[in-house]
Amino acid sequence: MTGKLDPADQKVLDDVRDHRCHVMNVFDPDGVLPDFSYSTGFPVSVAQPEVIVFGLPHELRHSMVNEVGRQYAEGLVASDGLRVSGLLEGFDCVLRRITDTTSIDEHFGWAIWYHRSQRGVELTEAYQIVWPGAQQGLYPWDEGCASEVIARQPALYKPRLNS
Repeated sequence: MTGKLDPADQKVLDDVRDHRCHVMNVFDPDGVLPDFSYSTGFPVSVAQPEVIVFGLPHELRHSMVNEVGRQYAEGLVASDGLRVSGLLEGFDCVLRRITDTTSIDEHFGWAIWYHRSQRGVELTEAYQIVWPGAQQGLYPWDEGCASEVIARQPALYKPRLNS
């Protein structure tokens, strides 16, 4: 690692050091794709995988990622299907393992940069924080789940065809 980092790169490093992770908030300026937020740094700060969450307001997504980091620091161990409380008032969320590297490549840009440049490793595992609909409390995989709940959180945890 030679040379001075630009301010955005340095902010990622500082946030991982000072706050367990850097949270990147991503939005589609055309409003077609759901907005999302993801972590950078959890494998280093708390020895747990990165996380991503889609389709909720920016501040809520940001706080959910940080809360997962806090719970990781207190001993939470990510596993596929793990119910996590304290992220959304009145509802548990579920961690779903993302194994499709194409989905990771498409959604975790800064985290990929961080792990390659600072650790010399590829990012091959992450978890999606999946939330239920507020009206029915159903998750996207539940029969009868509202189509809006499904549409606002792409299922990165499902294998993709033709990938």
